[in-house]
Amino acid sequence: MGRDFFPPVPPAGKARPTPAAAAVAVVAVTLDVLAYLVPGPEAPGARITAPGILLVCLALPPLLFRRRHPLPVLAAVLVVQLAVNLGLVVDPGTPMSNSYGGAVAVALYTVARYCDRRAVALAVVATAPVQIARYLHNDVPFLGMGITDVLVTPCLIAAVGLAVRQWKSQLDINRKLLADRAVTEERRRIARELHDIVAHHITTMYLMSGGARSTMDRDPDTAREALVTLEDSGRTALHEMRQLLGVLRSAEGPEETPSEPQPGVDGIERLVADSTAVGLPTELHVTGRPRPLPLTVGLTLYRIVQEALTNARKHAGPARATVRLAYLPDRVSVEVTDDGAGGGKASGGSGGIDAAGGGYGLLGMRERVALHDGSLQVGSRAEGGFAVVASVPLPADTYEADTHETEAYETEARESDAYASGAHEADTYKKGGATR
Repeated sequence: MGRDFFPPVPPAGKARPTPAAAAVAVVAVTLDVLAYLVPGPEAPGARITAPGILLVCLALPPLLFRRRHPLPVLAAVLVVQLAVNLGLVVDPGTPMSNSYGGAVAVALYTVARYCDRRAVALAVVATAPVQIARYLHNDVPFLGMGITDVLVTPCLIAAVGLAVRQWKSQLDINRKLLADRAVTEERRRIARELHDIVAHHITTMYLMSGGARSTMDRDPDTAREALVTLEDSGRTALHEMRQLLGVLRSAEGPEETPSEPQPGVDGIERLVADSTAVGLPTELHVTGRPRPLPLTVGLTLYRIVQEALTNARKHAGPARATVRLAYLPDRVSVEVTDDGAGGGKASGGSGGIDAAGGGYGLLGMRERVALHDGSLQVGSRAEGGFAVVASVPLPADTYEADTHETEAYETEARESDAYASGAHEADTYKKGGATR
């Protein structure tokens, strides 16, 4: 079956006519009344009477319900237009108007807008005899204006109605696709947040509980410290879960949204400390001058470090890890490396994956970096261990503003150094003179 490019569209809304529908009907009938009152130089010259005006206005009531009943309304309007074209209430056989009819045009457009193709074709054909009746006793040549009224005008009106229908249908499809895409993206974002929160804290709790169990008899103090860390990790996980659920349930009012901001690069130092506390010695090296980052960029870097350290604790075995955070002129990069034996595993499911594969952890990192048009590299190191390297570009205004701040900072530093150098020379001179 071929695709139906013009499927029927059921009218939406209440049964009562809307103000817009009433306005369109009034305008159409008003144009017909003016065409009767001011027929033009080529008009047949029918008498203007009150019954004639009333006859033209009889098309108004049906037009008010044209969206709910397109075909019956068109039939009623055609009957009124036929009476006008035949002059039944003024001079029978003398057309009362030389106009096509605004009410007919609106009714025909409505049929093309909401009915199926067969009904549209029948509606176009049905208007032909009504328009031909105007030329039976008319001096206007049929081969000119008559052919236009009978063939061209109704086809043009129907084509406009079908085109608007197709445009609206495509618009609705695009709107639905955008809504579905937004829902999918939100589900992915929630999945990333849940995975990062659960994987990190549960891994920490698992390791600390195991350490506390193994040292409880021979080293109660160490076991107690492990349990304290376990409690803190559980409390933090519960807090972050509540915060995430609060965001999901905050549609009732903005006052219910959590006020605490999402973690950023400032929280990487805490991740390093937590990693060291649970048995993975970790160092943090920061290069470049730290500067404020967009919230989404900071959260992305934080989650990447969190996930990389979590997987290092799960898969690297006895090892050491290093986190390098670099502030570059137009981007920020982070590198997490370890020297353990679990180089063949990466973030992901419970069993781990290889670097070329994919899992929830690695997939989440890739999605986070892709949202910022950044790059992500994961894999085993030649010297042993595993590495996760992410680079995220910054918006132009971020590093342009930072460039100005850097220049001002460097200028201030040079002036400060010069002042300090001069003060030092003066102090040396004084001391030397006193000695001499």
